[in-house]
Amino acid sequence: MSRFIVSPHAQGTQEWLQDRAGKATGSRAADILATIKSGEAAARRDYRLELAIERMTGSPAPQGFISAEMAWGTEQEPFARMAYEEQTGRIVSESGFVYLPDVMAGCSVDGFIDESGSLGIWEAKCPKSFTHISYLRANKLPSAHEPQVLHNMWVTGADFCDFVSFDPRLSGKLQLFTIRVERNEAAMKEYEEKLLTFLAEVDEEHKQLMRMAA
Repeated sequence: MSRFIVSPHAQGTQEWLQDRAGKATGSRAADILATIKSGEAAARRDYRLELAIERMTGSPAPQGFISAEMAWGTEQEPFARMAYEEQTGRIVSESGFVYLPDVMAGCSVDGFIDESGSLGIWEAKCPKSFTHISYLRANKLPSAHEPQVLHNMWVTGADFCDFVSFDPRLSGKLQLFTIRVERNEAAMKEYEEKLLTFLAEVDEEHKQLMRMAA
């Protein structure tokens, strides 16, 4: 039996947005983990309230501004997948939004990989050339994407994540960067505790709003 449920709706559709409403997602994992020296980080507070409002209204929050860079990344993802498959010989299976049946959390992975019975997730970014080169030179999972990878591995139960950065504007071997992140149970446990604490706070926020509305 699978750990998660797969939505049949295409990414970006209204139905897809509805599936995500009220659930903590990988794209906002950095907000869940945001901290400051004292009190609660604004990003964490705002996301907690956003999820509580989505649960109260039953509707997804309006989507933010889509920059030219973000649109470029979406357009290039299929080419990143083809480049990865050609280089590695692995097949990436696309998937809809996945979510847990008993926890208000889910994620939109860029793909799944089945490697000799081990479940992997595939996460692709197609950033600015300057950023892409910095990923290549560092040769590790970029810190900016660690929360999303951590969340998505926790939700899916994946054994590993192949993180990819792709830039077709560059030449030869500079176009594709791939780094594998193996599952770390200690990190999974630590993230689970922080996520469940956050979700309990969302529950309480939701209850407070409902009491105020009564």
